[in-house]
Amino acid sequence: MNKSVCAFLRFFLLLLCSINLIGCTDSALIDTSKEISGKNWSYIKRVAFPVKVDDANKLYNVYFNLRHTADYKYSNIFVLVHQRAPGLKTITERREFQLAYPDGEWLGSGSGNLYSYQLLFKERYKFPKAGTYVFEFEQNMRDNPLREISDVGIRVEPVE
Repeated sequence: MNKSVCAFLRFFLLLLCSINLIGCTDSALIDTSKEISGKNWSYIKRVAFPVKVDDANKLYNVYFNLRHTADYKYSNIFVLVHQRAPGLKTITERREFQLAYPDGEWLGSGSGNLYSYQLLFKERYKFPKAGTYVFEFEQNMRDNPLREISDVGIRVEPVE
């Protein structure tokens, strides 16, 4: 191959790689989960996540991340979501999330014995002010501990 064709191919490959990297950036403020010890989520084992919000003028979607095994015995889950921030009153909401169709088929994406969900619970939400907010999730089902819950997490992303 002559030098100009090689130079063009190198440039083209570099351009493709750059476009690929730019296209894969995730704008989420946070997207993380914590493992639930022994897959037994008890009332006293609240799971907390600090979320730093720099721009309170933007709107955000906030998701509850959940993973459970195929042996989870309910088609839903009730969760208390506590939201704290310095200088603001703590907000607590009780949320129900559907995890299965009425026929028992799981709604989440499955991989092996685990089913994963990103469940929207605040859509187009505007944080009152910039700062660090703490979202704390507490299981609110009758069973204690709630068995077969593998991971709990949060995702906060700006609305585009």
